[in-house]
Amino acid sequence: MILDFLKWEIGIIMRERTMLTVGEVTDILRRNKKKVTPQRLAVYAALAQTTEHPTAETLYKELRPSYPTMSLATVYKSLDAFCEIGIVRELNVGEEAFRYDADISQHPHVRCISCDTVADVPISSIPSLDKNVASVTGYRIVSQQMYFFGYCPACQKKI
Repeated sequence: MILDFLKWEIGIIMRERTMLTVGEVTDILRRNKKKVTPQRLAVYAALAQTTEHPTAETLYKELRPSYPTMSLATVYKSLDAFCEIGIVRELNVGEEAFRYDADISQHPHVRCISCDTVADVPISSIPSLDKNVASVTGYRIVSQQMYFFGYCPACQKKI
């Protein structure tokens, strides 16, 4: 009830995760004149199947047993290509390494400052915030990246 009121009051739009199929990824890569390889498709599939927002190194470690000839450079190049054509988002949540998200819809993220877990916040945007930022700055807002920082439920129990 309170969440429904808040959604109405501040214009929050709730969202669901949306991912591309392997066929759609293949078509998009070809349209953008990017190589379609089993390794590249495996990188996307691994990223699309998780909500953990992995680093390139994490994806590499996960894929290495199935693709022993895959290099870390291949993972980085694949992620760069995906970001360039807009099917993956690169996240900078204040760590040494970037994290990646196959859900390219506009949505905020929250990072635990204790265990470094990164999670989606299940809202797509706060339209009034975009309008306020545009009004105050004079900018035409075309996208947003919003990050929250705090302690996840598991870490709250430890402190």
